[in-house]
Amino acid sequence: MAWEQVQADALLADVFGYHALQMGWPALHSLRSNRMPHRWMVGTEFEPPCAADVCASGTPPGFDVCFDSRAWPWGADSLDLVVLPHALERSADPHACLREVERVLIPEGQVLITGLNPMSFWGWQYKRAHGKTPDATGFESGLIGYRRLRDWLRLLGFEVQVSRFAGWTPALASERWMNKLDVLDAWGQRWWPILGGVYLILATKRVPGGRLLDGRRWRAVRSPAAAAVPLARSDSHIGRQTVPKDLS
Repeated sequence: MAWEQVQADALLADVFGYHALQMGWPALHSLRSNRMPHRWMVGTEFEPPCAADVCASGTPPGFDVCFDSRAWPWGADSLDLVVLPHALERSADPHACLREVERVLIPEGQVLITGLNPMSFWGWQYKRAHGKTPDATGFESGLIGYRRLRDWLRLLGFEVQVSRFAGWTPALASERWMNKLDVLDAWGQRWWPILGGVYLILATKRVPGGRLLDGRRWRAVRSPAAAAVPLARSDSHIGRQTVPKDLS
């Protein structure tokens, strides 16, 4: 969490706009260095304080609003920045959640996503401990691979700007042994960065735009289809020789 906090402070400090939100994990203050005037901490169905029975009585402390991650209460093209710290891997439907992110972001809006890498020591330990068993909220938690998430973002029209990894030391019960294995972080960052335990992706929503052309500009160009094409006439006597009837 300390590494993700440092990365969020550095990457989101110069992201400008008016509306930004962080979905889930209130222990991480990803928007503290951002200067947008409107910033929200929102909870979803995978946060224990934001369960359906709790949200019915009111918004729990620590959150500005609670909603379902598959249906966001914002209109299209209304947010400038969205932060998803380990939210897709805990969402009831990560595909629907990511589609909602694409819908609510304005063109050139940005999304910051962090997740556990299944192709790592941490991912292997997580799958061995949890598997597909439902968590405390009743939903199955599944890790999403880094390359798969990049493909999802490309299909939705996002352009990945930053990709970073961290955490090559196995999560052990003994802190003393983890300190002895700190050299794995240096080796992993140099030789196998894609096998880091945590990945971070910063992507920008791209929308193809059009340009209005002045009518006089393209009308002044002569089209080759308008040029006259010479045709042979059947009644033309040019070059025709007349043979006398007597010689025939």
